[in-house]
Amino acid sequence: MYAITVAEPGGPENMRWTEVEDPKAGPGEVVLDVVASAVNRADLLQREGNYPPPPGASEIIGLECSGRVAELGPGVEGWSVGDEVCALLAGGGYATKVAVPAAQLLPVPPGVDLTTAGSIPEVACTVYSNVLMKAGLAAGETFLVHGGSSGIGTHAIQVAKALGARVAATASPARFDVCRELGADIVLDYDGDVPAGLKDATDGHGADVILDNMGAKGLAANVSALAADGRLMIIGMQGGVKADLNIGALLVKRASVTAMGLRGRPVDGPQGKGAVVSGTRDVVWPLFAEGTVRPVVHARFPMSDAAEAHRTLAAGGVIGKLLLLAP
Repeated sequence: MYAITVAEPGGPENMRWTEVEDPKAGPGEVVLDVVASAVNRADLLQREGNYPPPPGASEIIGLECSGRVAELGPGVEGWSVGDEVCALLAGGGYATKVAVPAAQLLPVPPGVDLTTAGSIPEVACTVYSNVLMKAGLAAGETFLVHGGSSGIGTHAIQVAKALGARVAATASPARFDVCRELGADIVLDYDGDVPAGLKDATDGHGADVILDNMGAKGLAANVSALAADGRLMIIGMQGGVKADLNIGALLVKRASVTAMGLRGRPVDGPQGKGAVVSGTRDVVWPLFAEGTVRPVVHARFPMSDAAEAHRTLAAGGVIGKLLLLAP
């Protein structure tokens, strides 16, 4: 098979389209002929040497893909060779073939073509596991997502709105209309006073659930923006890893701060990837069928030109996801 390899940690120029050994399907795994993968912020970090794959995972970059089942490993049931699927990966997506645990497979969402489905698993499973599975966002609650025009943001806005939440999003002013079109009720400038703006727009209530990708930089503002019994879910560290936490503010609000990753989870167990994928299929896939949630793809690149896709994401201005198309 062919895959993107990284000669050494560094810039996009270190990425190469190279022939490598084919993967094999181990017990409980399938091999997919990949049709498409997608670019995530974590991929840029891995290329730079700052986000190594978990033990046992492929060293090839790529956290999601779509494709067709080519081989079934021992013990796999419920899937057949030729099935069109998409998959959550711990690595290996930037390739023409990938081995993946069968528990991390999803059927292509209703109303979505096989290629575009490659942009969905990572955002869908991230939003489900944080906003619904852990934070328990309920209809009528207020949900705030930072970076509303990002891959995560465009999906989170739609899911939260479809499930009956009042949705707020931060973005640059140039992206306000995008967020509103996706369902955001409140749109705030991420360079402004977000807690004050949110409280003005919610009659002082604030956010019941916040999904944040910045980490340290936004911690104080996020705690301030939380409503009573609010839940802050941190999924990224673009704004650093260390910050002061006002525990007193949390105590007064009975609020919580949770930081959760997805890639390093085990496959099995109540919080494992299999449970996340199953819950995502049960809760989110029907929203695709209803037409209340749709994938948002900014641009498509040949997989062999993944370096240019990385440059495009790093430059900013991407709305939704960037797809990589396998030959």
